[in-house]
Amino acid sequence: MIAGLDEVGRGALAGPVVAAAVLLPLDRFDLARALEGVRDSKQLTPLARQRWAAEIRRVALSVGIGKSSSRELDRIGVLSATRLAMQRALGELSPAPSFLLIDHLRLVDLEIPQLAITRGDQSVLSIAAASVVAKVARDQLMERLGGRFPAYGFGRNKGYGTAHHRAALDRVGACREHRRSYAPVQLALARPSRRNRRPAVLSTQA
Repeated sequence: MIAGLDEVGRGALAGPVVAAAVLLPLDRFDLARALEGVRDSKQLTPLARQRWAAEIRRVALSVGIGKSSSRELDRIGVLSATRLAMQRALGELSPAPSFLLIDHLRLVDLEIPQLAITRGDQSVLSIAAASVVAKVARDQLMERLGGRFPAYGFGRNKGYGTAHHRAALDRVGACREHRRSYAPVQLALARPSRRNRRPAVLSTQA
């Protein structure tokens, strides 16, 4: 019972860090063929990621998703938030794994044996599968947030610091999904025009 884990969203200016844990049936002789197109999520198009995420869920013994919010991240730091999201993803797995393969990080205070593999999403199928599932889950979440906070273009930039996103920060300030511990957000909030200004109401759903 070996689970692969990966996360997405650490570099974004807004939204949660999302992690996935994927438990694949390693004794299935055709597993490599069934998931032969699965790669590190950054190497796949959005359409391919969605297709492979559905296939991973079909083939896997179990899939878990965990999140750590922007407020949690601001409070405990991005690495601790990443580990928290991974632990939450592990908690969703059934059956529980007996060994973990993790992209780059180790999970402290965890009794399950584990191996941290640098660039594991490029060399280990279960970690690559986790990266795809996590990316699709986070993209969908950011698209929903884009409907609530349309000024920032979250549906397009997924919370990352594109030129359009940074311009929106300058224009209307930050919303509650922004990471106030990140320098670009701090700079936008520190500008004189922002100091005495109430946060913009960006949609009736906010």
